[in-house]
Amino acid sequence: MVQVPVRHWGQPYKTNMRNGQLLDVVPGRSGAAPTAWLLAQGQEWLAHVRYATLDLSGPYRSVFDNTVPHATQVADPFHVIKLANLKLDECRRRVQNKREGHRERKRDPLYRARRLLTMADERLNDHGREKLMGLLNAGDPKGQVFATWRAKELVRGLYDHHDAARALEFVQRLGHDLQDPELPEEARSLGRTLLRWKHQIAAWHEAHVSNGPTQAANNLVKRVKRVAFGFRRFRNYRIRALLYAGKPNWSLLATVAPR
Repeated sequence: MVQVPVRHWGQPYKTNMRNGQLLDVVPGRSGAAPTAWLLAQGQEWLAHVRYATLDLSGPYRSVFDNTVPHATQVADPFHVIKLANLKLDECRRRVQNKREGHRERKRDPLYRARRLLTMADERLNDHGREKLMGLLNAGDPKGQVFATWRAKELVRGLYDHHDAARALEFVQRLGHDLQDPELPEEARSLGRTLLRWKHQIAAWHEAHVSNGPTQAANNLVKRVKRVAFGFRRFRNYRIRALLYAGKPNWSLLATVAPR
């Protein structure tokens, strides 16, 4: 079973899902290089790709559509919730700046509430929830930040069960509900994204895969970059990354680093 995740600092890369092995690194930020790499593996290899995890990247969804159309595309839950938190923070900062007339300051109510807003609702104790509501009442009189916070919590609630059909129905309903013109623009934007990715989001409840192995390889590759203080040539970068994070087959070294 092979997972084909997204990119790493402009260099898309692939990992084997079973053991988190880095398979390769290709240059560029577009989908052209990953598409070429996948097609070069041949149809027999591509036929074994069952899942393709994404971080809500449109270009790489096109890559998977064109190269492994039979694979189930799965939106990584971490990035779905991260998007909801991002929209919440955008709403908080917009309301903050409009109400106070200046950038964030440590005494501003919404600035003080920023960490509480990103915490899971069930992790807030009575004191924390009371503090959060008090800060919102002081800095968010129209309830825009509160509405976006509730949308974020509803997105999190999507992963409380494991029924793919229910998840798809939930995402569709939530996406349409968030299009209410009375809601903040950030909540409406979140709803539109949920509708565009509804099938990939719901697919997690059936596949239960994520790009966690990719993030692990990502950390290893970042370590290579930090130790090297940068690379002048992509070829050297690719070889170092494969040697460190790819667990290479040393008998194939001549094909990895041709002289």
